[in-house]
Amino acid sequence: MGDQRDEANPGEARPGEAGPHAASTATEAAPGRRAAGQLEAAVLDVLLRAGSALSPGEVKARLDGELAYTTVVTIMSRLHAKGLLSRYKEGRGHRYAPVADQPGLAARRMTRVLDEEADREAVLARFVSSLSDRDEELLRKMLAGPGLGGS
Repeated sequence: MGDQRDEANPGEARPGEAGPHAASTATEAAPGRRAAGQLEAAVLDVLLRAGSALSPGEVKARLDGELAYTTVVTIMSRLHAKGLLSRYKEGRGHRYAPVADQPGLAARRMTRVLDEEADREAVLARFVSSLSDRDEELLRKMLAGPGLGGS
């Protein structure tokens, strides 16, 4: 089965592999390659620092040209589909910009995770119970403050 092949070839990535270890084995098999989440984070970082909408070519150049143009286009299209980038047509291509700053993007991701779960209350309860004492106190202060459910 798949586990036996993994034990026989622990660092080997196989085409089409979609299991839970796919990203890590691909990274191990090809040193210097980044997982899709890391690529998305790098592209978002470039766009956040830019302060204005960029084309895929401009993003590619700011990433020191380490990615293929088609890879950058794919990443930006996926981020747009996830609602993290806005896009507008310019000539034959598009320009992209983040829909929010870094904290706003993180909040959108957290909301998307909650929206995907049937039992929001259970997910929120588990999240809050996993917070550090410092983060729990911060959350309590925020909830008690004006405009966030407090007085």
